[in-house]
Amino acid sequence: MPFAVVLILLVVGSILFHILSPWTFTELASNWAMVDFTVDITLWVTGVVFVAVNLFMAYCVIKFRHKKGARSTYEPENKKLETWLTGLTAVGVAAMLTPGLVVWDQFVSVPEEAHVVEAVGQQWHWTFRYPGKDGKLGEVDNERISSQNPFGIDPEDPNGQDDIVVYSPEAHIPLDRPVKFLLRSKDVLHDFAVAQFRVKMDLVPGMDTFLWLTPTKAGRFEILCEELCGIGHHTMRGAVIVDEQQDFDNWLARQSTFSEHMATPEGNAAIGAAQYGICAACHGQQGEGIVAMNAPKIAGMPDWYLKRQIKNYKRGLRGVHADDKFGQQMVGMVATLVDDTAIDNVTAHIATFPDKPPETTIDGDLAHGKKLYAVCAYCHGGDGMGNEALNAPRIAGMSDWYIARQLSNFKEGVRGAHPGDYYGFQMGLMGQSLHDEQAVNNIVAYINTL
Repeated sequence: MPFAVVLILLVVGSILFHILSPWTFTELASNWAMVDFTVDITLWVTGVVFVAVNLFMAYCVIKFRHKKGARSTYEPENKKLETWLTGLTAVGVAAMLTPGLVVWDQFVSVPEEAHVVEAVGQQWHWTFRYPGKDGKLGEVDNERISSQNPFGIDPEDPNGQDDIVVYSPEAHIPLDRPVKFLLRSKDVLHDFAVAQFRVKMDLVPGMDTFLWLTPTKAGRFEILCEELCGIGHHTMRGAVIVDEQQDFDNWLARQSTFSEHMATPEGNAAIGAAQYGICAACHGQQGEGIVAMNAPKIAGMPDWYLKRQIKNYKRGLRGVHADDKFGQQMVGMVATLVDDTAIDNVTAHIATFPDKPPETTIDGDLAHGKKLYAVCAYCHGGDGMGNEALNAPRIAGMSDWYIARQLSNFKEGVRGAHPGDYYGFQMGLMGQSLHDEQAVNNIVAYINTL
């Protein structure tokens, strides 16, 4: 009898939880309402079966419970019951599968007028490519991928010269226009999913997959990777920005083509020397860093990372938090670098500095720090020298007090909280594994040994 009561309470509790739960679908923002309809049918069919089976079990437990002197009846077959069960099961399965087949037929039938965007996944970020004026994407090959050619576009293919390359986790698409996302992976399995669009698809190394949708609401929608792709899987975020057509056209016109990207000249270290003068007041004449000025060592730091951080300050992605007073100072200083050419020149000059290790200022438990660093090593390398492909800068041989401060800033949301700072956001999530200040000191002390 108690078991029957538990079954009945389970059914009643499940129904109440479904009705009263605050958790529900995100708001639909695409043409795929049929997906919601299909899910609702599945919930109704499985829900009815769940209720019926459990209440029938409770009924059987109560009706056929042990009674003194009662005897069971042996009935090996019941054709009427078997017919009903077979028929109802067939109807239920058909009800769940049929809408899915209809949706799949629509899913693989991409409208001819669909706008094309290529989404490229790698551990642990997204990048995007759009066809240029010729409407064709150039040939790509992972073997051609380099820091200068991150998409692996064939430089000899004329169709690729005007391809628009967006080395950022944000893609823009036009409102109320069909969009086909071509999906490609550089390394392992990934999955492109936007909850509000109701469509998702795996990215499989060595093959191209796709999905399509028509966005029905303007706004910013988060991209998730819903395929376990490594230790940073949960941090692999991006965004699809749905714009009015004119706003989309304006944004697209501001992006660089592949030929423009490849033709970008390298920075001029001689010119950068003059522009570096204002930086030297805090970071030192040779980028050695000055603790008293709260300026870290920048000599030996990779240029791609320096460029990104300077641009983040200029774009308001860093140095805007009320508690980041030193970051706020940098916002004013980087304003003297008026364009990308100036940034390239300064970082080229910084690259000429001798790489002398700074004085260590932090002590800690090295054994514990080594265990904690095992997670960091996936991106920053076992030797702490960084990995551009993973957007992880060098940390070995850099200012330890600054690393400790930034880890604390990431943990507390002082840095990486801006929605456009995707790589800072990743560090904020990873930094949560350092539970207190001592853990931060231990890991930084170990980094000092690299």
